[in-house]
Amino acid sequence: MTETARDDAETAAGGPTLRASVEAILLVVDEPVGAMTLAHLLERPVREITATLRDLAAEYTADGRGFDLREVAGGWRYYTRDVCAPVVERFVTDGQQARLTQAALETLAVVAYRQPVSRARVSAIRGVNSDGVMRTLTLRGLIEDAGQDPESQAHLYRTTGYFLERLGLRDLDELPELAPYLPHDLPDEMIEDT
Repeated sequence: MTETARDDAETAAGGPTLRASVEAILLVVDEPVGAMTLAHLLERPVREITATLRDLAAEYTADGRGFDLREVAGGWRYYTRDVCAPVVERFVTDGQQARLTQAALETLAVVAYRQPVSRARVSAIRGVNSDGVMRTLTLRGLIEDAGQDPESQAHLYRTTGYFLERLGLRDLDELPELAPYLPHDLPDEMIEDT
């Protein structure tokens, strides 16, 4: 079965095409993902995945899209097209003046009180995926990479000097105690864990 015929069959069956599946996965990754990983996940031959990736990259370039699909560090990932860098930079800089969302405030609080902390731990505490919010806080200069956890190899994050400056604090010891703000019906082990 040809790639086009297989994509048509998947679409007819209500499933996404291979191209759509690859695009959807690449849209959410925060590190380059290899063709072998995509092939395993999508249950397709590596050569078919590689051909799809190359076709998508060529299509984006030919269309003059605002992003590129590049093969770097043994994997594929979306990047902003070089000519669009000034526009993105202006957006990010202007965005720093905007107020933080409730999700960003919650995430920032978790990082501030638990640092150094991994993205997975932040997400577990909040009960929702916090990857996008963590990237936003990093772009705004409020949190930064704090190395890797020696056991899990997860990237750890901490607040920055800019965070302290924006809150008017000399150091983290000036953060208010959490206990007065916690609900009264929390189990003791949860209060000790904060």
